[in-house]
Amino acid sequence: TWGESKMSAAILAIGLLAVLPAALADGDGAAHRKGSHVFGQGDKVPTYVNKVGPYYNTHETYHYYSLPVCHPQKIVHRSLTLGEVLDGDRMAEALYEIQFKVDTPEKELCTMNLHAKDIHHFMEIIEDLYYFEFVLDDMPARGFFGQLEEHVLPHSHKVYLWTHHAFHLQYNGDHIVAVNVSESTREIELPEPADESFILPVKFTYSVTWSENTKIPFNKRNTFGRNFFPKSPEIHWLSIIN
Repeated sequence: TWGESKMSAAILAIGLLAVLPAALADGDGAAHRKGSHVFGQGDKVPTYVNKVGPYYNTHETYHYYSLPVCHPQKIVHRSLTLGEVLDGDRMAEALYEIQFKVDTPEKELCTMNLHAKDIHHFMEIIEDLYYFEFVLDDMPARGFFGQLEEHVLPHSHKVYLWTHHAFHLQYNGDHIVAVNVSESTREIELPEPADESFILPVKFTYSVTWSENTKIPFNKRNTFGRNFFPKSPEIHWLSIIN
């Protein structure tokens, strides 16, 4: 249940603090974070799924792979810094294949057979306005899982799941200077399962586009695009009054 997931998340946070010294001593992780971030044409861009949580409470976070989403057969976690642990990060390698300056047309990530409990799980996090965070070349890319649509007269309540991630990355020379993901380009309405045996096949896809941006220098790249959590947040659900 989602309540059990919250308890597991708390246990995970305690566990991360317990193993933190070993994580910090991990040479490969440290080398990646302290690298030059220089890429050549076609080089693989380090891409991680990270955390999810309610938009209005950024201190409450869970692992992205705790949701019924596409995931590798073996989940490989990235070692974390103390700051990342305290920030609630849960990084693990993603299935997305992103190469430097290589556009990727629509590509299937996986097809998930969503059971009744999975559908209800997605409904709950969409209604509660949960966000997700990915990390590409040490830069966050955030978005939402879907959209709630309500009609007052006549009353209706619909929940839509977004099934496509469109990545847009910008480069300056041989550095990546901006990342973004759009998720609302394709959606399906989540049905109310008739019973526990109900199964909904859903295909998840993604695409990648690149563009040059010489206005953002590499040493200033993390000062851009930090407005995802504004003081007056934009509402990402639609309420229509007829």
